[in-house]
Amino acid sequence: MPGTCIIGLQWGDEAKGKIVDLLTQQHDIVVRYQGGANAGHTVVVGDKIYKLSLLPSGVLTSGVTCVIAGGVVFNPAKAIEELDELQSRNVEDCDNLKISDRVHVIFPWHFAEDRVHDSNTSDGENIGTTQRGIGPCYGDKVGRSYAIRLGDLYRDTFRKQVIHNTKEKNRTLAALLPKDEFRPLDADTIFEQYREYAERLKPYVADTTEYLLSAAEAGKRILFEGAQGALLDVDHGTYPFVTSSNSSGVGVSNGSGVPARYINKVIGIVKAYTTRVGGGPFPVEQDNEIGQQIRDQGNEYGTVTKRPRRCGWLDTVAVRYTSRLSGVDSICLMLLDVLSGLEELKICTAYEIDGVQTTTFPSHIDDLRRVQPIYETLPSWQEDLTQAQSLDDLPQAALNYVDRVSQLIGIPIEMVSVGPARSQTIPVGSSPLVTATP
Repeated sequence: MPGTCIIGLQWGDEAKGKIVDLLTQQHDIVVRYQGGANAGHTVVVGDKIYKLSLLPSGVLTSGVTCVIAGGVVFNPAKAIEELDELQSRNVEDCDNLKISDRVHVIFPWHFAEDRVHDSNTSDGENIGTTQRGIGPCYGDKVGRSYAIRLGDLYRDTFRKQVIHNTKEKNRTLAALLPKDEFRPLDADTIFEQYREYAERLKPYVADTTEYLLSAAEAGKRILFEGAQGALLDVDHGTYPFVTSSNSSGVGVSNGSGVPARYINKVIGIVKAYTTRVGGGPFPVEQDNEIGQQIRDQGNEYGTVTKRPRRCGWLDTVAVRYTSRLSGVDSICLMLLDVLSGLEELKICTAYEIDGVQTTTFPSHIDDLRRVQPIYETLPSWQEDLTQAQSLDDLPQAALNYVDRVSQLIGIPIEMVSVGPARSQTIPVGSSPLVTATP
């Protein structure tokens, strides 16, 4: 069976890019199947750091085909920017990229709509958009009337679509924005700009659904790369403080077009603590010196937005839920080194809501706001873990922490990460990552 899927099990930023980069070496194809340029991936190869937000992390591995599937919303300018950056740094295999002609394209009106609607919730709380046009583009995809897919850019009807959309979007934006802030969009400028994008990207555009189905049927090894995290899933996450796609394991087939029968392993990526960006309830948040220490030691600032992330203890109630939701087989525990030097460590093992203890993750945001986390305290360690090469190199307190996390989630831990580099990867048992190159 050819398929492996990588899913972040928290609110994103779990260091999925590192694991995708490592596992790419054992696969023929890497697929990005949902989200857009709001998903930052940092990959460290030797002394080089690569920051990607749209191209699959696997693009850094020679001989592997990288696919942006139809479930992605696509910013062509950002894709070209990343391609140019990689080519300027002598990354050789960008020609192996395939972009689905079914991806929905982000246009200037989507950015404008994103700015307008970001804080337009009933209580005025920011929903956490990155203002990259992701939500409005997905909205047009579902609404259909204003949707434009990448394949449309090569049709004679493209200019007509742009003129129609620009007229209607200008009308909407004029009604929503103060007069002194409204700047009408120009259809001719947009058309010419996107026609240039289309010409530049033409060698990469393909029917990726057909390609992936044929590859799966031929037994090709396919790695599916999730973006964001499962708690941000539009249907099963902490709605409305979520992303606009299915970022849990349930979205893999929907976004890629590959049936679940071809996916035989799901690996969940979990930080050794928890972070969140933007608004919404965060039961284990430490808005104090502890949270700041974690933020500083973990460099918890967004790859794409540079926004400081909210930090807190590991929440195993949430991770148990997302593990079940995504059908996870094993866990990669990331950024364990960040916890070095804390006076003590805490893990949330249950919630208390209105005086009742539970290990069930609430389905409604109002209930999650009332949660009081129940913590278990564990001994900390002071040693620097970043040079550890095996489990034997870890202090006993760190080993105890890893074991306890696995027990509480109920899923085996396959790998522990103690730094961003490929070499800072410790296999647990017979992990396939043991064969990864530096």
